[in-house]
Amino acid sequence: MPEEGTGKVIPAGSPLPDRTVQGLISIILATYDERENIRKSIETIFSIIPAPVEVIVVDDDSPDGTWKVVEEMADPRVVLVRRTRTRGLASAIVRGIVESRGSIVCWWDADMPKCVERVPDMLSALETADVVVGSRYAEGGSDERDPVRVLTSKLLNGMATLVLGYGIRDYDSGVVVLRRRVFDYALPEPSGFGEYFIGFIYTCCRKGLRVVEVPYTLTERDRGISKSSPSLLRFLRLGVSYSMAIWKARLFPGD
Repeated sequence: MPEEGTGKVIPAGSPLPDRTVQGLISIILATYDERENIRKSIETIFSIIPAPVEVIVVDDDSPDGTWKVVEEMADPRVVLVRRTRTRGLASAIVRGIVESRGSIVCWWDADMPKCVERVPDMLSALETADVVVGSRYAEGGSDERDPVRVLTSKLLNGMATLVLGYGIRDYDSGVVVLRRRVFDYALPEPSGFGEYFIGFIYTCCRKGLRVVEVPYTLTERDRGISKSSPSLLRFLRLGVSYSMAIWKARLFPGD
């Protein structure tokens, strides 16, 4: 099991090591206290997504022992990275990218197991695209969570669509399937929570990569507690952070 420190997080703009396995699909799951869901999530991936597949679980030393459940599965198709010092969703995604070997790379939040049902359609869309985003707001998609969270998300994405453009309707989706060569043009910033996705998708569009959206339905999680809104205060802070990420991407786009 790779430990924190055996692989480093590579900043956006830096080249990734060339260890690509053509035809392999790498799926990254960032986890924290997902003991109740992680086994089902991994088993669902293997049952729905065509082989060959590797699943990379990046766990932030979950107190509930999520990492231990993954370790006990002893599945050679699963790579476990247990981070004992670093924390955060965005940095976990980037660490998963560094560990991945597939010519196709995917990721989504580990507490969204139902989105995997749309991945085969996203893989089909990838035949004519570089990046495929699972979208709640593309035609045919929906968000069935708490009305307050849905309204907030729609307002933020409406702002992002207006400010950033390119016709993207779900800028903070966090559900993506892409070709590995995309990382030659863009890498997620390894800091923060889900706001990293806004800048990443905007950069992909700005660099001329073909980004398309495939609709999916987001529901409340079956078990456990959502990490994005365990309290009203945290929810409001995330809303402010996401708004700042939108304007940062527009005003300071980088290279």
